[in-house]
Amino acid sequence: MKLRTLLFAVLAAAAGAAQATDLSKSMLLVAKPELVDQLYGSSVLVVTPVGADQHVGFIINRPTELVLGELFPEDAPAQKVVDPVYLGGPLRSDAIFALVERTQSPGGQSFELMPGLYVALDADTVDRIIRTEPNHARFVAGLVLWRGGELRTEIERGAWYVLPPDASVALRNPSQGLWEELVRVSQMRANSI
Repeated sequence: MKLRTLLFAVLAAAAGAAQATDLSKSMLLVAKPELVDQLYGSSVLVVTPVGADQHVGFIINRPTELVLGELFPEDAPAQKVVDPVYLGGPLRSDAIFALVERTQSPGGQSFELMPGLYVALDADTVDRIIRTEPNHARFVAGLVLWRGGELRTEIERGAWYVLPPDASVALRNPSQGLWEELVRVSQMRANSI
């Protein structure tokens, strides 16, 4: 009887781990404390699949020293945005994207990263968000792309905790211990499996 209970516990843990790494859906990635990397160490990302086991994501807890008003000195609406621009990732770091919390698409070249969170990719849509709803957005420079299978390999090697999508996390102030809190949540989830 004890062997059957042990076998059930092992199978349940394996099923839970497999479900936690379902990469066909949007997710939050939280860098494990063991991930020592200047860019990705202590990072939190919002990530979504884009097909063929490829993923796109944005780091949400790396504020820069810049604000939109410094990047666009002639743009009056940009002068009113006091939050810093965040480093979203190493690719296309010369482009500003808007992560915007809303129930419907902001239009233009945008797509849903996770329920309740869209990313605007084109300058016209980003400008419209700056003018009309900057308090519901985080402006990021750059993004992260994973080629087919890369994210799966990183997770299997133990670089990331995977959490369910939560749009509200994307706009939280990271200076209030966001990464540390999500590491604790992730460790508690891992220990309960």
